[in-house]
Amino acid sequence: MTAVRPAPLRAPRRVPPAVFAGVVATGLAVSAIGAHDRTTWFLETVWALVGLPLVVLAWRRFPLTGLLCGLLAAHALVLAVGGHYTYARVPLGDWVRDTFGLDRNPYDRFGHLVQGFVPAVLVRELLSRTSPLRGSRWLAPLTVCACMAFSACFELLEWLAAEIGGHGADAFLATQGDVWDTQWDMFCALIGALLSLTLLTRLHDRQLATVPAPVTARG
Repeated sequence: MTAVRPAPLRAPRRVPPAVFAGVVATGLAVSAIGAHDRTTWFLETVWALVGLPLVVLAWRRFPLTGLLCGLLAAHALVLAVGGHYTYARVPLGDWVRDTFGLDRNPYDRFGHLVQGFVPAVLVRELLSRTSPLRGSRWLAPLTVCACMAFSACFELLEWLAAEIGGHGADAFLATQGDVWDTQWDMFCALIGALLSLTLLTRLHDRQLATVPAPVTARG
């Protein structure tokens, strides 16, 4: 009597990368229409405007996991909404402020939380696939350090914008009168990075095990 082999498990269907790219491109285009301030829109969305073509151009050599693609697309939409209204004027943030009796529109805090949450997976994927750190105990702390470094660089860019633009940069800064806004922004990014690693590490590892190795140029 021959043993019956169990049917192999099917890998979950991946959302085509073109879908994510289309969602991001559409979101950016819609957010540009009637934006509150064109300069602020550009400053807030420049990361997505640069990142989208980079991902598309590098895809054949370095395809990303579905998890990272989805997170990057979600982050781009967060930037698009903040760029359209400016972070201090996002209607959903106004509703949260009024409903819970807050003293400011919290969309800026949410944006910086995402600024740590999504780049944590991006940095983790890059380090796991291009360095000896995969499986190392140093992978998580170095990922958090990279996210904090990016957050600090962003705050320096905000400072530079304030120096150059003066009060004209208020919409981009979105401090809303908080003298500790820079510290809060970096703290939110730290919490986002820690949450991301805590919640997504196992899922990310499973997807990393199925992604093709980067294609290197032959000498």
